[in-house]
Amino acid sequence: MAENLKGCSVCCKSSWNQLQDLCRLARLSCPALGISKRNLYDFEVEYLCDYKKIREQEYYLVKWRGYPDSESTWEPRQNLKCVRILKQFHKDLERELLRRYHRSKPPRHLDPSLANYLVQKAKQRRALQRWEQELNAKRSHLGRITVENEVDLDGPPRAFMYINEYRVGEGITLNQVAVGCECQDCLWAPTGGCCPGASLHKFAYNDQGQVRLRAGLPIYECNSRCRCGYDCPNRVVQKGIRYDLCIFRTDDGRGWGVRTLEKIRKNSFVMEYVGEIITSEEAERRGRSTTRQGCDPNLQVYNVFIDNLDERLPRIAFFATRTIRAGEELTFDYNMQVDPVDMESTRMDSNFGLAGLPGSPKKRVRIECKCGTESCRKYLF
Repeated sequence: MAENLKGCSVCCKSSWNQLQDLCRLARLSCPALGISKRNLYDFEVEYLCDYKKIREQEYYLVKWRGYPDSESTWEPRQNLKCVRILKQFHKDLERELLRRYHRSKPPRHLDPSLANYLVQKAKQRRALQRWEQELNAKRSHLGRITVENEVDLDGPPRAFMYINEYRVGEGITLNQVAVGCECQDCLWAPTGGCCPGASLHKFAYNDQGQVRLRAGLPIYECNSRCRCGYDCPNRVVQKGIRYDLCIFRTDDGRGWGVRTLEKIRKNSFVMEYVGEIITSEEAERRGRSTTRQGCDPNLQVYNVFIDNLDERLPRIAFFATRTIRAGEELTFDYNMQVDPVDMESTRMDSNFGLAGLPGSPKKRVRIECKCGTESCRKYLF
């Protein structure tokens, strides 16, 4: 039996850092984990809890990683090598001093409520960092995700699950495409018009992957049955996000928003609006969720069809309406409309959604928009 298990491995539920902490707690050296007699007693700062200044010496109350709060100790600044944590602690301290007392210079001793705030802020930041790691572990796209909250003490959203693809709920059947194109070069030498031509539509992209169709026209990308490969110019949305994005807490009561960390060129694909596909009845049962952003948008909605050609269930893709600067929030109009002929293709109607198949809610509730722009219609729906 033992011979059959050679070469097998089992994933450990503890992280590398947690295993190192266990070694230090047990006073055990472990070369495989990088714990030797030389660094056995090098403990890591988890976060800083308090601050005081005695004469000209600065001291910090240190929460050590892997140890309970009762084992926290006061340490002089010269004993601490955690430059990043020190900088963040003072940044949080100065910001809160300005908010409370309109001054940034720290006192010789912190008020207990202020020290408690700094602890809660440190715990929140660690929770957001863990959530950020979870998001990036699940992503199937090139673009990296960061998380930031410099507004309040809220941690990761509770009723949120990050997914890369649609999830099909009970009662929903997706009919996959039966055929694909046989093009050698889908952009310059499409056979039979490639996938868009087979559906009597135009090729959507230029050679830079920028959409060249007017808003309202559907996009038909090459699918899993096509002969072309991953680098085909007619495979844009299916490759996923390629820009680094930041999920951040807004400072005007709108909840969480998304901003780009990179410059995005006009007409470039940015992201998909992805969720669970459910029936109209299930959507009505769950109720309508509040949305967070409306007018003066920098994103345009397009309906995209790849492996599923059901016109009721397009993939909802966002393309840049203009050049978007690094650091700018990504926004789209939940009631975006184009020419009447094409309205059904691009309108983010409250009757449809990632919340379900087209249906008719019994009562339409007007949701106030908080985008703050001059051209705002004041309501999302």
